[in-house]
Amino acid sequence: MNFFLPSLVSAAATFLVTPLVANLARRMGLVDDPKKRFHPAHTHKGIIPRAGGLAIAIGVFIGIMLFIPITKLIIGILLGSLLLVVIGLLDDRKDVNPYVRLVINGIAAAVAVSAGAGIPYITNPITGGILHLDTWRISFQFFGPHSILVWADLFALVWIMWTMNIIGWSAGVEGQMPGFVAISAFVLGLLSLRFSTVDPSQVSVTILAFVVAGSFLGFIPWNFYPQKIMPGYGGKTLAGFLLALLAILSYGKFGTMLLVLGVPMTDAVYTLIRRIGRKKSLVTADRGHLHHRLLDFGWGKRRVSLFYWILSAILGAIALTVTSQQKMYVLFLVAAGVGGFLVWINFFTRLSEPRDPDSG
Repeated sequence: MNFFLPSLVSAAATFLVTPLVANLARRMGLVDDPKKRFHPAHTHKGIIPRAGGLAIAIGVFIGIMLFIPITKLIIGILLGSLLLVVIGLLDDRKDVNPYVRLVINGIAAAVAVSAGAGIPYITNPITGGILHLDTWRISFQFFGPHSILVWADLFALVWIMWTMNIIGWSAGVEGQMPGFVAISAFVLGLLSLRFSTVDPSQVSVTILAFVVAGSFLGFIPWNFYPQKIMPGYGGKTLAGFLLALLAILSYGKFGTMLLVLGVPMTDAVYTLIRRIGRKKSLVTADRGHLHHRLLDFGWGKRRVSLFYWILSAILGAIALTVTSQQKMYVLFLVAAGVGGFLVWINFFTRLSEPRDPDSG
């Protein structure tokens, strides 16, 4: 099968439907006006339609319906995605409480996990051994026999929730998020393709990865600076949801996903540390992310987006050619570099601030 055909179809579907979604968003008031809707993390000016998540989801849904057999797992992925798009559209209309969004994200993740997206094992990046997470099983009767792999399902739930949030935190500049998401999905697709000859179940995972990559790729022309539409909350969480699931389904290659998303992951960890240190809510937006710092440093929006794309592509190429232990070493180097830059520029910014003459 030509695995790139689903990607092209999904890209074309998203590209063609996006201007229609943008017009619909304007008519329904799903727009972002910084003068009426202040948000500390926003970097754009003017009135921009939101609801881009709907356009991306349409591309994903069309690709799945045309090229992937419908199974219990696929139904779970579709239902979880639909839930995220709906809450995203509600948030595009009027900001939804972040804790309510967090609960909805958890429900969407739980739907996918209950459909079979658990994590039975992970590779120990230090020893190379296998850490089994399927040892604790709870069986019960509910219209038939069912069972829960406690650690496997719980780990998957946390992983999906984490990835949804860190992707959302790295979506502040036009074209930034759909670019590195498309690259990440493409890398996971190539990873899954390696195993498709020995494991037929990986064929569907490979197709899904290329469908996701194509859907976000088709959104880039409308979202790149100067953007015509924003992905909105639904687009950001959908991206994290699908990437997290692809990492699980492609033989649980978390090392690959962590490395490809090394920059957003490091930014997310730094964000959590910063908010905890300042005793701020972990889910309340601020203007302290890496892309904000790069803009403050004098970079243009196109440059910031390309920076994320290029680094993701480089790290993706490395992830496909090194061992699990080597992936962790590279990830530590990335984390040290990005984290060091964030600490340095934060310190530099504080030093450059005018001092109160009465502060002593």
